Amino acid sequence: MNKMPKQDLIFRTPLMNAAGTLGFTPDLRAEIPWDDFGAFVTNPLSLRPRTGAAQPALIEYPGGFLLHTGLPNPGFNAALKKYAHRWRDSSFPIIAHLMADRPEETQQMVRPLEEMENILAVELGFAPLLADDILLLTLEMCMGELPLIFSLPFEQVLSLGPRLIQNGAAAISLAAPRGSLPLTPALRPSPAGRGELVTGRLFGPSLFPQSLEIVSSAAKLGLPVIGAGGVYSKEDAQAMLTAGALGVQMDAGLWLPSNKKDLVE
Repeated sequence: MNKMPKQDLIFRTPLMNAAGTLGFTPDLRAEIPWDDFGAFVTNPLSLRPRTGAAQPALIEYPGGFLLHTGLPNPGFNAALKKYAHRWRDSSFPIIAHLMADRPEETQQMVRPLEEMENILAVELGFAPLLADDILLLTLEMCMGELPLIFSLPFEQVLSLGPRLIQNGAAAISLAAPRGSLPLTPALRPSPAGRGELVTGRLFGPSLFPQSLEIVSSAAKLGLPVIGAGGVYSKEDAQAMLTAGALGVQMDAGLWLPSNKKDLVE
């Protein structure tokens, strides 16, 4: 590696939102406990514009829900034109979350961010089942002035995380796990949809015991880890910090009316 970040990954406070929960830029009009936040994570951005899923779905199950959206976004260049000045003027440091399935395209997005003010770090998210070598190549190609956070599925945090940190990644964050559920008649009442499975990201408090275990195991290995998954209260966040997390990301818990007040006292 011939480049190292010029700034460290330091959070004013350890709480932040997870990518895909609060939009592309902070909206202080929203009833969110902004005073508790140490950074703002953008919705996922791809190099090219991306339309949403043809048939988005939200399917509840005991302890949570599955969300299938297709991760729509205007594309990186359009996002910069629309949001760069708001990121610059934000009272929160910005973590730009990039969809990093192709190393060359990811590099094209990372480099302009290095020239922008108030960008704290870049978080890289990946499609399922990408080979470890692709993620390591992405790290090699994108290392530069900004800290890189690799958002990994639970099963890769302990197996691949140490190699990424050893080669220069600033931290590992926990990506929302994925799963599949059958369509319900309410979502697709026609006979053509019966038995069809919907794949998407999983959210809900039932994920917390597993995510806390991953955070604890990662911290014992000395990995700088940002915990996420099932964090719905200040007690959940504190448990992850006590287990050794560098920071904590909240996702669907931010949408609950009960969490419109301060979460960390």
